[in-house]
Amino acid sequence: MSFHLSTWSIKNPIAVLLAFMIMALVGLFSFTTLGIDNSPNLDIPIVQVIVNQRGTSPTELETQVTKKIEDAVAGLGDIDEIISNVGDGFSNTTINFVLGTDTNQATNDVRDAVNQIRQDLPEDVDEPIVRQLKLAGGSIITYSVSSDQRSVEELSDFVDRKVARALLNVEGVAQVNRIGGIDREIRVDLDPNRLLAYGITATQVNEQIRNFNINLPGGRSEIGGTEQNVRTLGSTKSVQDLRSYPITLPNGDTVPLINLGEVEDGYDDPRESAYLNGQPVVGFSVFRSSGSVLVGVEEEVRKTIAELEKTLPDDLKFSLIFTQGDYIRNSYRGTFDALILGCALTVVVVGLFLKDWRATLITSIALPLSLIPTFAVMRLFDYTLNDMTLLALALAIGNLVDDAICMIENIDTHLQMGKKPFQAAWDGAVEIGLAVVATTATIVGVFLPVAFMGGIPGQYFQPFGVTVAVSTMFSTLVATTMIPMLSAALLKPKRRQPQHQSNLRQPSFTPYRSLLTWSLRHRIFTMLLAIAFFIASLQLIPYIPKGLFSNLDAGLSRLNVELPPGSTLQETEAVVQQATKILEPSPTVDLILADVGDDGVNTALMYVKLIPNDQRDISQAVFEDQMRPKLTEIPGARVTFRREGAGGGSKDLSIILKSDNPVALKQAADTIEEEMVQTPGLVEVTSSLSLVTPEIIIEPDPLRSTDLGVSVQAIASTAALAFLGDTDSNLAKFNLPDRQIPIHVKVASEKRKDIETLKNLRVPSNDGTLVPLSAVATIRLGSGPAAIKRFNRNRQVELSANLEGVSLGDALETVRGLPGMTSLPPDVSEEPFGDAKIMRDVFARFGAALTMAILCIYGVLVLLYNNFLYPIAIMLSLPLSVGGALLGLLLTQNELGLFALIGIVLLMGLVTKNAILLVDFTLAYMKEGKPIFKALVEAGVSRLRPILMTTLSTIAGMSPIALALGADGAVRSPMAIAVIGGLITSTLLTLVVVPVMFTYIDSFYKGFRGLITNN
Repeated sequence: MSFHLSTWSIKNPIAVLLAFMIMALVGLFSFTTLGIDNSPNLDIPIVQVIVNQRGTSPTELETQVTKKIEDAVAGLGDIDEIISNVGDGFSNTTINFVLGTDTNQATNDVRDAVNQIRQDLPEDVDEPIVRQLKLAGGSIITYSVSSDQRSVEELSDFVDRKVARALLNVEGVAQVNRIGGIDREIRVDLDPNRLLAYGITATQVNEQIRNFNINLPGGRSEIGGTEQNVRTLGSTKSVQDLRSYPITLPNGDTVPLINLGEVEDGYDDPRESAYLNGQPVVGFSVFRSSGSVLVGVEEEVRKTIAELEKTLPDDLKFSLIFTQGDYIRNSYRGTFDALILGCALTVVVVGLFLKDWRATLITSIALPLSLIPTFAVMRLFDYTLNDMTLLALALAIGNLVDDAICMIENIDTHLQMGKKPFQAAWDGAVEIGLAVVATTATIVGVFLPVAFMGGIPGQYFQPFGVTVAVSTMFSTLVATTMIPMLSAALLKPKRRQPQHQSNLRQPSFTPYRSLLTWSLRHRIFTMLLAIAFFIASLQLIPYIPKGLFSNLDAGLSRLNVELPPGSTLQETEAVVQQATKILEPSPTVDLILADVGDDGVNTALMYVKLIPNDQRDISQAVFEDQMRPKLTEIPGARVTFRREGAGGGSKDLSIILKSDNPVALKQAADTIEEEMVQTPGLVEVTSSLSLVTPEIIIEPDPLRSTDLGVSVQAIASTAALAFLGDTDSNLAKFNLPDRQIPIHVKVASEKRKDIETLKNLRVPSNDGTLVPLSAVATIRLGSGPAAIKRFNRNRQVELSANLEGVSLGDALETVRGLPGMTSLPPDVSEEPFGDAKIMRDVFARFGAALTMAILCIYGVLVLLYNNFLYPIAIMLSLPLSVGGALLGLLLTQNELGLFALIGIVLLMGLVTKNAILLVDFTLAYMKEGKPIFKALVEAGVSRLRPILMTTLSTIAGMSPIALALGADGAVRSPMAIAVIGGLITSTLLTLVVVPVMFTYIDSFYKGFRGLITNN
């Protein structure tokens, strides 16, 4: 078809120009509408079930709530994983469904399953919340708010009422989380001694306030011929009215509420705080909804904050802590800079070979005309300019010009035969058309399996594979239409040269002719050399580090701070201040935001923002290595650097041990943790097997409780309300003009610190009398797990560590070889988690995709040549490329990770191009009647120039990426190094080995055909 298309294009230049003008305009318009994001939007069906029961320990919640919910949803179809986290007062179960499951239907199914077992859950738990997980990744931007004139309480109110409301109106913003601060509430702090004197309990006081302080509808009425709504307004008008509210005592008398304790408009007991460079502030993080474009949402958030700043008093100050938008924009600019530089280098290479500015200009047109229409297809599929599509465009630079080079070089060859440009373009396009189509088909055959390899990696790489395939198709369209048409119109005739002076016989090609001739005469030695090279290249694999991604230098380090369970908020704040004093003097540090109480009062998350890359001498990884030893000197705390891995883990390496036997699980986890601590290359080793947290245990006495008519439920509810307050859903509300705030009834804070207060609490009995708690129960100090983690309905322990001087693959292999891992008890099993799990999945799926790609290449070549044997000679170039790729990674000490795998996959398509050119022209010369030996030599010598041109142009296009230029150049560098190394060895060996292999295949083919003919 390309033959006819090329000749038609030469005869109809206006139609071709118009078609490409339209495609270019549509592509440019589409480019302006493409969003900029960090990664493709993934539609992963995830449903969460959240159950809260204030004051309940993880052990009770696991038994009474979590296990029942897991059992209820386990019978649903298409479930991939069930992960549960149980903490103090909450149970969070996350159900991950397999890709392709309808998220709305899955949510409804989970909700129905939970509703069916609702009556089996404790009565006092909050209503289970079943929701889709619609947040896309972590926070996209974080600010702090500070003032030298306002308190933390006022700043908290400002963030809740002004900032959050303004940001939630921004399209694409799903959630605004406050960092630090405290919540406003009406505090009713009861005095235990006064309660005892009046003979009333905290529970009874709370019930009376809740029952009266409420507004309720009363129906409708028609008075005076008009209809009125009836409302019952019991809510107090002011805090003073609440103080005077009469409380009915058990004997029938009443006393004002103020007589039972203190009533004030205040704030809840602090459970979280925030510090900016050691000074108290309030911060907030913004999360975007799934399906939104990160940079677009981030820019609108910044605009909203800028507009809000104009209306604020001078003392209020916003500080930008970090934003993902800056890194993504820098990566975007760096990629396009590499694209432009790669294009320029490619054009320079072409010009040096052709030595004709007209031919060079025609070839350079192929790059923009191939790239720009690709944007239109990306817009059609609703893709964004993210790391995958930008990577595809960067990869395409070295590939897109290849077809144009082959076409223009062949036309130039015909010009040197003395033909006029029109005839040279006609004959050259017809002659090489099949080879151009074949090379394009192989590229498409390589990347379409990658685009549809399934799983989360498949969704992630679909835009990548489609973008490469589409841009390659456009490059073929340009090569078979625009290049011949422009060549016929713009090129000048060349004087016919004698055959011995033509380019085919230039002295520069004599060494190759001699080498090829020698190789064809020593075929066995040549093949043995090729086999030896391939086997030797495979021996390099154990020496190449293996991983997933190189560490990104985003200019933001995160630290986890953890104190022993039972530590107070003040103790955690003191550790954070120590860490701040260690980090702040470093010239690399810009600012430090600490979120104290991030996951409990004994934890904190610190954000360390570094100065821009071009203003510091060390990388983020080096900075963390320098700070790590200093932070470990902080006594009584575990301060570790946090990683934001692709698999959701908080460390570089994470593995999960799971079992339904908690004792065996703990013993195995403790053993392996000790061994990991002593393993070189593993630092900051942690276990999710939490330390025990101190508890006060109330054990009701069955005999005394029965004699006095006191139930266990009454004991538990009395203690919970006195020390914690009622559940949020049951709290009375105080009406403000623009919102409601809770009225919190509990024992005064200073009294809650004395265990005698608990012992003297009065519990109502069946006959209405009040009984001291100590009379019906034993109160003692004890301990229990601070948190429980479960995976697929089993207890789990996550063992994690950061890596120092070792790759993820090597570290994972080392950990799995530890004695504790090789001798796990029968009821304890292990599986990778986080980046380790993603790496296993990616490597497995890439292996399958690579196998499918090789089969696709073979199938395409069989169809094009109508022969099952000749494509085998072309396929021989594939293993010859692996050695160069591995050698390049080994010499540069880059990891054999995700991007290196992408480079190897690209190699499968690129290296077949050279072999296709050799085989295609060999077959053409054989059809002219030349013997196979001469046909191979002539084909090799005549195709040497285009093969070198395409190889060197690809290397030139990849060089900016290999040199790690741009914001995230170090991440993509292994890909370009693998491509360059593979191209060099494959090109050098293909020029010799493929012709030799072709002789064997041709002899076998002719012998087999002769045998069939004789029979």
